[in-house]
Amino acid sequence: MKLYNLKDHQQQVSFGQAVRQGLGRQQGLFFPAQLPQLGDIDTLLAMDFVSRSSKILSAFIGDELSSETVTQMVDSAFQFPAPLRQVKSNVYALELFHGPTLAFKDFGGRFMAQSLAAVTDSDGKITILTATSGDTGAAVAHAFYGMDNIQVVILYPKGKISPLQEKLFCTLGKNITTVAVNGTFDDCQALVKQAFDDAELRDDIGLNSANSINISRLMAQICYYFEAVSQLSKAEREQLVISVPSGNFGNLTAGLLAKSLGLPVKRFIAATNVNDTVPRYLHTGEWTPKTTVATISNAMDVSQPNNWPRIEELCQLKGWGLDELGYGAVDDKQTAITLKQMYADGYLCEPHGAIAYNVLEQQLAENETGLFLCTAHPAKFKDVVDTILATDIELPAPLEKHNALPLLSLDADNNFATIKSILYSVQPTL
Repeated sequence: MKLYNLKDHQQQVSFGQAVRQGLGRQQGLFFPAQLPQLGDIDTLLAMDFVSRSSKILSAFIGDELSSETVTQMVDSAFQFPAPLRQVKSNVYALELFHGPTLAFKDFGGRFMAQSLAAVTDSDGKITILTATSGDTGAAVAHAFYGMDNIQVVILYPKGKISPLQEKLFCTLGKNITTVAVNGTFDDCQALVKQAFDDAELRDDIGLNSANSINISRLMAQICYYFEAVSQLSKAEREQLVISVPSGNFGNLTAGLLAKSLGLPVKRFIAATNVNDTVPRYLHTGEWTPKTTVATISNAMDVSQPNNWPRIEELCQLKGWGLDELGYGAVDDKQTAITLKQMYADGYLCEPHGAIAYNVLEQQLAENETGLFLCTAHPAKFKDVVDTILATDIELPAPLEKHNALPLLSLDADNNFATIKSILYSVQPTL
């Protein structure tokens, strides 16, 4: 498998190099040089989750890793289901929160850990640096916790993720260092990019990123779109519309890559909160990010989504117009109203899934089947959901366990020199 740098097409790397590096020159994202086509989608959809996912991922990876190795990686990473739940007669929720950290990021985080282990020498030193707006931190921390020769440093905006999200990954210790940055998620993301631009730092500590900028995470997410469609009837597949709650836009990128492989999806909808850079761009044609606003759907509080260039590249390669994408933005007030409506109809959701449902409901035609992504367990947003719904969500075991532990995070200003010092300080041999 070859991938090229979207900012420098002359830089081409293997799958292993892309996984180890994360970003290319000039902070460029890697993108597949060839988009595979899968034959007989119906036969593929009839397979079990692991077998089908192995086939999909092998189509991208090629002969760089054997099919047996890829199957072992998938089997280790995907040890939990991605079930559909019917919410209305023609609307389904894809629940992606049945993994160890109760969020969709478990799929990508765990597959990336398997990928990195498969393509790295046993004596190679690696430092994972990633920014999180909520769920990535926990998925990455748990996926890499206790792994030899790998240090993990996670930056997150102080006071801008839910308390239970914070507890789930800031209480681990060992090879996991968490840093509460005085700033926004976009600030944290910018600090990660600065680190990758520092060639000396990058080489000294073996820098890598586990954000959705890493191609292995993105590839893993393709698989649960196929899993969702496999659970629908053939008639429902023919008029399928998928609404994706969108922050950094990795999830939508994965969905569009699934479509490029042949997955039958009529159209996708990009659903955001008031941090609506992409909906405004699709409406006006002007890319004008605003200052990030804190919302109750905090994992989507992103004004400069990293993965958007991949979406534009894919659409150009496939001849898809950006006007084929549905879009919509939902504020906190309407999110709360939607949560109440869903709860009254018998489905307990959380803010991110509610936004995707809201926009889907507005744009779904009578003859279409709607599917929206539920990216995290409602208990991860217990304070918000309990208040809106006047309920008391029971904490699942992982949250109960970590909620009782003390926070181990470091505090830091939005300053690269400080972050660089922390990155050197966590190295066991320095």
